[in-house]
Amino acid sequence: MAGNNQASAVDKEQIFGMAEKEMEYRVELFNKLTHTCFNKCIEKRYKESELNMGENSCIDRCVSKYWQVTNLIGQLLGSNRPPM
Repeated sequence: MAGNNQASAVDKEQIFGMAEKEMEYRVELFNKLTHTCFNKCIEKRYKESELNMGENSCIDRCVSKYWQVTNLIGQLLGSNRPPM
């Protein structure tokens, strides 16, 4: 019975470690997405306090493409298939 409790504690520790890594990955992904789309879509000299229509559209497209590519890469890595 004591062995089962130790195994359970180890499992919980592994699950916590995996969740922590997943959170770090998500934060890094969000930061990269934000940095990439900001640099691509927002002018260096701000003219207005709000995003204009062109910047909004650019950001929408950038974020959408970023997620599509991220999901595709995840699927390819998960399936161990060579890239297309």
